[in-house]
Amino acid sequence: MSAAAAVLPAVVIGLAGVVVTSPAVAAESDATVLRGVASDRCIDAASGDTGTIVTLQDCDGEDAQLWEWTDAKQLVVFGGTDARCLDVAGFDEATRLTIQPCDVDDDGQKWEIREDLTIQSLGDTRVCVDAWGAATTAGTEIALWRCTGAPNQLWKRTLVDEPANVSVDLSADTGAIYGGATGVLYGMSDDGVPSDDLVAGMRPRTLAQKPANGDQHPNGDVLDISDAFFDNGGEQMVVYMQDVYSAWPYQEPADIQADYLPRIRTQMQAVIDAGLPMEKFAWVPYNEPDGIWYQDWNGGERENFLADWDAAYAVIKEMDPDAIIVGPNEAIWHPDRVRDLLTHAKDAGTLPDVMAWHELGTGSLGSTGYRENYEEYRAIEEDLGIGPLPINIDEYGNRHDMGNPGRLIQWLAMFEDTKVDGDMAFWTYAGNLSDHAAQTKMANGGWWVTKWYSDLSGHTVEFTPEAVRPDTMQGIAALDETKQLATVIMGGNALGATLTVENIPADFGDEVDVLIETADLTGQEGETSSPRVDTVKRTAVSGGEISVVVPANQQAAYRVSILPASADAPVQPDAVWSASYEAEDAAIVDAQAFSQTGDWSYAASNLMDVGAFNRASSSVTFDVEVPEDGTYELGIIHGSNTKWGQQALYVDDEFVQRVTYSATLNWTYRARAEVPVDLTAGAHTVSLRASDDDGELDVYYDITLDRLDVSVPEPDTLRYPLWQARISGDFSVDNSRSARPVTLEPGATAQLFLGAPADGYYDLVRTGSAPEAGELTVELSNRDLGAEAGAVPAGGATVTTTAYLHRGVNQIELTNTGSTPVVVSELATVRNRDADEATVRTEAEDLSRDGSSIGGSRWASGGEFVGDLGENGSMTWERPAGVGAGDYVLNVAYAQNEVNTGHPYNTDVVTRFIDTTEAGGDTTRSPYRNNYTWDGFWAVTSDLTLTTDDGALTFDRSDGWAPNVDWLSLSPLTQGTTVITHFAQPVKSDGSMTTVKAGKTVPLKFEAFADGVEVTDPEQVSLTIVEVACDTGEIVGDDIAASSAPGQTVLRYDEAAGQFVYNWKAPAPAGKCYQATATVAGGGSMTALFMVG
Repeated sequence: MSAAAAVLPAVVIGLAGVVVTSPAVAAESDATVLRGVASDRCIDAASGDTGTIVTLQDCDGEDAQLWEWTDAKQLVVFGGTDARCLDVAGFDEATRLTIQPCDVDDDGQKWEIREDLTIQSLGDTRVCVDAWGAATTAGTEIALWRCTGAPNQLWKRTLVDEPANVSVDLSADTGAIYGGATGVLYGMSDDGVPSDDLVAGMRPRTLAQKPANGDQHPNGDVLDISDAFFDNGGEQMVVYMQDVYSAWPYQEPADIQADYLPRIRTQMQAVIDAGLPMEKFAWVPYNEPDGIWYQDWNGGERENFLADWDAAYAVIKEMDPDAIIVGPNEAIWHPDRVRDLLTHAKDAGTLPDVMAWHELGTGSLGSTGYRENYEEYRAIEEDLGIGPLPINIDEYGNRHDMGNPGRLIQWLAMFEDTKVDGDMAFWTYAGNLSDHAAQTKMANGGWWVTKWYSDLSGHTVEFTPEAVRPDTMQGIAALDETKQLATVIMGGNALGATLTVENIPADFGDEVDVLIETADLTGQEGETSSPRVDTVKRTAVSGGEISVVVPANQQAAYRVSILPASADAPVQPDAVWSASYEAEDAAIVDAQAFSQTGDWSYAASNLMDVGAFNRASSSVTFDVEVPEDGTYELGIIHGSNTKWGQQALYVDDEFVQRVTYSATLNWTYRARAEVPVDLTAGAHTVSLRASDDDGELDVYYDITLDRLDVSVPEPDTLRYPLWQARISGDFSVDNSRSARPVTLEPGATAQLFLGAPADGYYDLVRTGSAPEAGELTVELSNRDLGAEAGAVPAGGATVTTTAYLHRGVNQIELTNTGSTPVVVSELATVRNRDADEATVRTEAEDLSRDGSSIGGSRWASGGEFVGDLGENGSMTWERPAGVGAGDYVLNVAYAQNEVNTGHPYNTDVVTRFIDTTEAGGDTTRSPYRNNYTWDGFWAVTSDLTLTTDDGALTFDRSDGWAPNVDWLSLSPLTQGTTVITHFAQPVKSDGSMTTVKAGKTVPLKFEAFADGVEVTDPEQVSLTIVEVACDTGEIVGDDIAASSAPGQTVLRYDEAAGQFVYNWKAPAPAGKCYQATATVAGGGSMTALFMVG
């Protein structure tokens, strides 16, 4: 929420703030182009006629685009007797720039080209050369606007850009990691929206929300979400106290103090009565007073504000003498107003405890933006002899920044550099972490960047960026000496960069392993289950430094991890090939490409998309190419404007199927549809059309298209090395081994965030060891998986627990609750589709109903759904056979589009709830956020614990309406745990190779357990040995364990030794590699690798 956003675009501001000029570059005699950073187009003087308005045009380097910046500070075009100068007739904002005969005495022809790439008028240094309306198209007029440093005010003097060079100095300690930049305004709406897992992964340090029983928005009340916020790592709840009012801008009482001060008392008392920890609350008495109630600072509102500030301050301290008070919280940085407040408050004893203002535009990322404001504020403090106070930029960024990895990292870096808190602004609706939560439990590409940031450990080190301006390569670097891990999170430019890492610690060794991961733009509702790994390589350290090439993608961010080289070759990721194709670059028929630039535009891939797909003849056809025959996944980023719809998919002009698109908030608020297709190696056309072979589609097809991703499907096995976990307590990492095992001392906890591409069962496979029997507590999304899941046999073991994961992000915590150290190498997830048979599902319309009704929808699985639930409408599911007492996952396919209307730009969506009552047991409430439609269904899971063996389940809601329901399912949380001890020494079971001589017999000995009971029947255990590629581990041969060559035996259980035994004779010739795998029927497996020497 921002007054700035509501006021600034519509009103020409009086340029009250003075822009501090940055040093000018030396004037040059050679003429150059002036190429826009935002548009990649050049300022053009056209024919050169006097009075011609200059415009953006495609760069051609011809005379009309060549400008000489002279010693007289004029910008001259054409030269010689035809010379004309860039001219402005006045200095009001929006005045167009023209070319006129040159006059060295004319202030309207004097310009400063600054280091930050802005061109500042020397006739009035508050205004700069601006591409009008932030447009990027050819023909856009050039005008004056207040200097913001936004990309449409940045002008390069070359036709071609070169990749950037950035550097990190690991010896330059810049302080403890502050971790405050991922705060959010209205990031949570209700308990469970978004999921606890998403909140914990993002880990906002601060969260700004409405007060108890506030009327500004329908949800986001601190009474509803504070417990979940604090339980998931949050540290400070920032209360926007004026959000007790219903209107935006806030309705102004005739007597502010008489009306507002009692409201302050009431809302604070409600928090006290709720028993919430007052020490974790911070109170914002006034929000954006420069735009609401107190605009005319020099016309009497200064005195009014200071009096009202003192009065509110007194009431807050009366309610809680230790209260943390935040202010002034203005929409933009006003040094004069801040100085006035602090001067007064110092004398009155009403200084804020936290300084706050808002930074809402792209210009904040430039050298004259936030960084300059920060320095100016600290200078004011020093001048007044106060502080330094903590700072919270408690609204930052705009629509274009949210969910946009390449832009987001620029904000995070800026705030981490200055060690302040920052809360992402609230532009869309509450409860989605400011456009970073896809649906309720999934993450988009931007969320993973916030998670990476919150993963940082150790201390920050110096990162030297490409430049201090928007859309350049920015980053954050950290060094963790305990892990021996250097991490760089970076991104934001279009050409990539060479990253030089200097002063690598000597204990990293002469070689290091480098891992690069990518988080790309996927749309606000577009899921990214896990970021992809681009590069794993070993690099020599020369002179204490290495260089790494980081890919080119302006809207992506990258995590670069640097560790000491292990004894073995670095573990390569499962190769996942992918390629992306922009819709605007495809063959477009009867549709239109649209530019999506500017702060108010939701981020589109490559800043463009294709819309107006509203005729039967509309189509977009992509030319794609794949490397080999196989099944590929088409990922289509789209916007569907509150309706479900379809388009016809053709491959090589042959109809394949209809692509179904779920509803989105609007045409530019994007999701991602995924479709598997079989393709042969080589070139193909992939076409999306409004008609199929039978003619125009009979459904809504006016869907915007942004990008087509073609990729190999995500592998069924995903690995999460424990060295990447967030670890609290005492621990150590063994970087000498390729698996980099982590030793968790008693009391230590490792926290991982697993990405699941689909609802269903997965084997959670943990490898590790302990010197003697130990104990772990394993929690999945805050639910204990039981003692067997945390088993740690003496020696080493692979422990496999089959558990239900919801689609999206699943948090898992391993806590050493025993008395002996426990070593864990990794946790892997393996999709177990056979286990899905344990799920029991029913269509909602098949249940018995009381007061509810049946409706029809083409998007419902059976064509029907149940509505009118709640308000005395219910449905009852008689307990299915075999569903006894225990922990379950309830999955509900629902639809609901309840919205409060009236806010000028926030979409006030409403969460609905379902109460599940077990006959003879308890009632459990589950939330269902708005999904934009009443008849298109999302599936979302919730926790359910049943305490009876046969009590029926009734679904209703006593205090309002529930959503429409298509189907429901119940799944046991877990389906058991198997433990297989590692092969006895000297066989290694940590992922590294055991070298054996050809012809030598290797005894493979192990024990197996299922749910704590030892397995002794050889029929329940199998062992395979296959040849694998030594460098990749890919299986290249058949199972040879089935043969009974001399020196080998069949797998048997040795009663005396209490273990399984298999004697394997390593075959000739030397140089080959093998993988031995022991598997318990219906359970887990354990592997070891061998190289024949």
